[in-house]
Amino acid sequence: MAEFTLELNDDQKQVRDWLHGFAADVIRPAASEWDEREETPWPIIQEAAKVGIYSLDFYAQQFFDPTGLGIPMAMEELFWGDAGIALSIVGTGLAAVGVLANGTEEQIGTWIPQMYGDADDVKVAAFCSSEPDAGSDVASMRTRAVYDQVKDEWVLNGTKTWATNGGIANVHVVVAVVDPELGSKGHASFIVPPDTPGLSQGQKFKKHGIRASHTAEVVLEDVRVPGHCLLGGKEKLDQRLARARERAASGGERVKNAAMATFEASRPAVGAMAVGTARAAYEVALDYARTRTQFGRPIIDNQGVAFQLADMRTRIDAARLLVWRASWMATTGKPFESAEGSMSKLYASETAKKVTAQAIQILGGNGFTREYPVERMHRDAAIYTIFEGTSEIQRLVIARTLSGMPIR
Repeated sequence: MAEFTLELNDDQKQVRDWLHGFAADVIRPAASEWDEREETPWPIIQEAAKVGIYSLDFYAQQFFDPTGLGIPMAMEELFWGDAGIALSIVGTGLAAVGVLANGTEEQIGTWIPQMYGDADDVKVAAFCSSEPDAGSDVASMRTRAVYDQVKDEWVLNGTKTWATNGGIANVHVVVAVVDPELGSKGHASFIVPPDTPGLSQGQKFKKHGIRASHTAEVVLEDVRVPGHCLLGGKEKLDQRLARARERAASGGERVKNAAMATFEASRPAVGAMAVGTARAAYEVALDYARTRTQFGRPIIDNQGVAFQLADMRTRIDAARLLVWRASWMATTGKPFESAEGSMSKLYASETAKKVTAQAIQILGGNGFTREYPVERMHRDAAIYTIFEGTSEIQRLVIARTLSGMPIR
């Protein structure tokens, strides 16, 4: 009988401790500064590249961890350091996942290295899906991609929003409509190479949290990309669209679109990010409760505080287990028959919001000031229930999966 264990192996522990050290020694000391500056922390990204954290090789090693725990373990430790800086370090990964999920081997080998650059000249990439009128409602996407058969080029027009690294990226991965009649099933993903004419940065957003991560609109005006920049290739796209038309005509099952394939693959990783932020806030609150005295004793002696900490730790551990389960399932090829990926993202993101709020409450007035990090952690935690599928969307996905009904 195979041995069952939830314990990390020696190699995983070594990587975890290495990442934790980088988060503690490099990310955390810089967190407050870059949050206030609201700028991409290029020196920290470069430092991550120098030690091998910001690199294709590192993420490939974690991605191919046979247990599936490499990526969530890395995300938790980096986001324990600081969510804004960590997202600047790992934000390129969403574009990379988009290529991995939809691209050919040649496209993967060509474009993913260009997303990272090297330690002397770091680059970033952007995944562009959301639009001003089409966030969760992907069927309302308006960005169009029209094929110019004579030149074997695709012409992209539209505006993307909420794009991490949008406009400053070396490589943009853009989801666009190729067949409007098919709704969300008529989408495809495209690589926009560096310095392609017609792509520009629109509004840069000033955000409530994760301020060190660059978020902006991406404007596409007659952007022409070569035919080989269609992820998966035109033959595969034509076949997929033909199947979608047949299913639409017969009322058959739905076909997943390019954006959803990317988000499904990344949801447990987002859950791990949320776990890291929640754990960081919990640890600050625990240390504070042990050292802060009121009425002659540490406040952790008070049942009201101790019970909050007990609930916080329980939720964090439960969230981590859901993330690990989904990550293991994805790696071992087990289908999310009960929407386990969405479950992990939903519970972990809600846990991060609740735990960081509880941390502020335990610190009292101090928690409400920028002298303590839980205020920033609480602002950062708000994004987890919004990006890559809101909590409401996750509940909808879970409910539809469990019921088999088109719940609206």
